[in-house]
Amino acid sequence: MSAPQTHLENLPRSVQFVLLLGLCALLAFPFVGSNFYIDMVNRMMILAIFAMSLDLLQGVTGLVSLGHAAYFGIAGYALAFLTPQDTPVSLYTSLPLAVGASALAALIIGFLVVRTHGIYFIMVTMAFAQMVFFAFFDNKALGGSDGIFLNFKPDAVLLDLENKQVFYFFTLACLVGVYAFLRRLLWSPFGRALAGIRVNEHRMRALGFGTFSHKLAAFTLAGALAGLAGYLWAAQSGFVNPELMGFHMSAHAIMMVILGGMGNFAGAIVGAFSFEYLLHIFKDLPDMGEFKTGKHWQMWMGLFIVALIVFAPKGILGLIHRAFPGKENGHE
Repeated sequence: MSAPQTHLENLPRSVQFVLLLGLCALLAFPFVGSNFYIDMVNRMMILAIFAMSLDLLQGVTGLVSLGHAAYFGIAGYALAFLTPQDTPVSLYTSLPLAVGASALAALIIGFLVVRTHGIYFIMVTMAFAQMVFFAFFDNKALGGSDGIFLNFKPDAVLLDLENKQVFYFFTLACLVGVYAFLRRLLWSPFGRALAGIRVNEHRMRALGFGTFSHKLAAFTLAGALAGLAGYLWAAQSGFVNPELMGFHMSAHAIMMVILGGMGNFAGAIVGAFSFEYLLHIFKDLPDMGEFKTGKHWQMWMGLFIVALIVFAPKGILGLIHRAFPGKENGHE
């Protein structure tokens, strides 16, 4: 089954080598970086998990969601509600409950939205996300627009998550685990069925596949993984507010997936790191006379992504492959 030109499911040796170097750099970084940069890289890893969860929908299944941040925020709020004011909550109870809350929300919403197609699917996912956003934004009992503070990170008994380095490696372990799981899923019969739905859903239905159940399962799983990212984000930042569910968070995830390269999950990781790094660069651009260059970082980011789509439809990973061509590797 041939994939569209914008996908790079088979990771060549050159790309695998670059990813291995990146993993080694992440393992060594806490021993050389300051606390500020450890926190920044930790946020990038959390966003990489969030981007991979969306890539399961957008890159593998072909479902473009503009409301994926809703599940990111639901898990963050779940952790905030589960955490008492005077003592930390257990990681081993709060994490499954928070991820389960996101998965349940994705299951309920997905049961309704995966019946739609194309532009209707995109608009309905955004509509449901806006409903969730305003449910928290306008409700003082849920924290309102001010959000909720978390006084403690979750208690993991054997792990001191209050220690920045320990929390960093815990996040890194989650990142590697999610990537390994999704890569295995991509080449499983279920993952191949999702890829087939992306290419031609009518043909898959004619072959006897239950496309509705497959898409609903992918939607629910993607929501659960977005919840894992939201849980980690809330635990690190110690604060949640409705902006975590806002349209801009969903749009950022889409740009991360496109930036790195869709359909292989490694691209989502590269895209998340690249997006956050470019964001800092564009925000720090020097002024040009009266023109506040850094204030208009969205314009520079948009121009960059448009140029990338035009000249490198397979994203940054595609550029690496073109720069270091080598023999394609099958299932990695």
